[in-house]
Amino acid sequence: MHINERLSALREVMQRESLAAVIFPSSDPHQSEYVADHWKCREWISGFDGSAGTAVVTLEKAALWTDSRYFLAAEEQLRGTEFLLMKQNMPGTPTIAQWIGQEIRNTRHPKQDWTEVAMDGMVSSTNEVRQLIADLRREGGITLRTCFDALRHIWKDRPPVPARPVEIYPLEYAGETTASKLERIRRELRKLHADGMLMASLDDIAWTLNLRGSDVHCNPVFVSYLLISSKSAKLFVNRAKLTPEVQAYLKAEGIRVDDYENVRSGLKNYFEYNILLDPDEVNYTLFDLVKNHQHGGTRSPIEIVEAESPVKRMKTVKNPTEIRGFRQAMLRDGIAMTQFLRWLRPAVEAGGQTEMTVGKQLEASRARQPLFRGISFDTIAGYEAHGAIVHYEATPQTDAALAPHGLLLIDSGGQYMDGTTDITRTVSLGPLTDEQRRVYTLVLKGHLHLQNAVFPAGASGTQLDALARLPLWKNGLNYLHGTGHGVGCYLNVHEGSHQIRMEWKPAPLVAGMTVTDEPGIYLADRFGVRIENTLLVVPALQTEFGEFLRFEPLTLCPIDKAPVVVEMLTAEEIGWFNAYHERVFDVLAPHLDDEGREWLRDACSPIEQEEC
Repeated sequence: MHINERLSALREVMQRESLAAVIFPSSDPHQSEYVADHWKCREWISGFDGSAGTAVVTLEKAALWTDSRYFLAAEEQLRGTEFLLMKQNMPGTPTIAQWIGQEIRNTRHPKQDWTEVAMDGMVSSTNEVRQLIADLRREGGITLRTCFDALRHIWKDRPPVPARPVEIYPLEYAGETTASKLERIRRELRKLHADGMLMASLDDIAWTLNLRGSDVHCNPVFVSYLLISSKSAKLFVNRAKLTPEVQAYLKAEGIRVDDYENVRSGLKNYFEYNILLDPDEVNYTLFDLVKNHQHGGTRSPIEIVEAESPVKRMKTVKNPTEIRGFRQAMLRDGIAMTQFLRWLRPAVEAGGQTEMTVGKQLEASRARQPLFRGISFDTIAGYEAHGAIVHYEATPQTDAALAPHGLLLIDSGGQYMDGTTDITRTVSLGPLTDEQRRVYTLVLKGHLHLQNAVFPAGASGTQLDALARLPLWKNGLNYLHGTGHGVGCYLNVHEGSHQIRMEWKPAPLVAGMTVTDEPGIYLADRFGVRIENTLLVVPALQTEFGEFLRFEPLTLCPIDKAPVVVEMLTAEEIGWFNAYHERVFDVLAPHLDDEGREWLRDACSPIEQEEC
């Protein structure tokens, strides 16, 4: 079915149900950023495949909201459909509730006075639904039905919920037993006066149980819920996913197992007096079930402790084994990146290379490394104008041929048994314009300023975000995405509540956390530049003013020197740049052959002010 045919079929259902609009978020019952095919409802109805966005369909119109990372990609993918692109958080863009209210007022007539809107409460967080209910009420008393999966009636070939095998994550990489993690979780719950909790986040469950899966593309997680009480824990999962080895492991760890679909009955049978439910993690349907449930009808409802899941913060602080694993994974990833970059320019000069072929070459280079389990996200290889599309992914229709000039932006990463990598390099393939070199150097300055920051313990990423932007702001440039995000340990490439971004994110940065440093500038229809390393937060110094922290770059890969306008760098910035390259060479060189070492020696050779 074409998108417009799907909209017609949906509207027939809406007519039967007397619905003015249907809302399709991007998430699944676990509030995942990347979801299994079964829950890609927003993508199915709109055709837009970015990781963030919300589609809304009324009886006469359709619109899609997404953030700045996807403006250009969404514009391309929505072309030829009814969908209007709504640029989220931009001046003049209405909220979802405002737009729905306006559409209802514009189309209302005596025979059709519908003011009910529907969405599936199983795939939306409690806080998101609460906010939407309040917003819609302000738009003239519009009500929200949350028990309606509209596509159940029209998505005939909908993929099933994935049932791929679960595997044990060895203690030699995890660094802490499941029993120890559960004990720590229960201690944190007691501090919050909670007897237990429902864990819905898939990477939290995988981390807690030292298990991994492959239910979600690029993310080693498995579809499940984990219900923890003061003395027991139960995993709700498709039993077919559990091998005899995993079953025996769970039994030995004292984890009971029940079917995934039985999580509702599990919550109804929960015997403790209170339960922690994270309203940003637990979906509205399950939250509402607990809220309205009474023990046998004779007691008060279970008391809900509304708080952030303690596991979110716990898993972001890496233990010594995980940190050692990250360093080893980054070493192997650096070798793969070095081999790829050494191949790249001669291959482009020889001809026949495209965005897709270099992406495959890079994945093949990683696949040769020990403990490689796959990519951590779909590679972004954007040449020239495509580099300005923040989350561009080449397709056979858009695959651009590479030529020996201009800039190629490559954002990629790998999943290794001992760590997850995320790196962006913008590479010159030949002659560049003065504008390209100037923008590249400004982005480099921002990257270095953040990477070499020293800051007081307790500072949040929001307080550091301006360090990366200041060189850009001084030149009237800015980017609308975040500057950094946490990275999981053989888990999701985006992790944790700690972020480095302009929007207020109060989660403090703590020693042992990983976070990326990825400023960029994107000039539509021209080119894009982004430089990204993954960093580790480590102690810096202790003074009478308290503890201070700094960043250790975990990523080991040359940053292209060719586009740098050296005169734009200060002596301090040149020192930072050269020190980073000296470390990259010292760590990687012993693992390369003679030709590889010579290439790396040149790529990492120091720059001097007089070179330009």
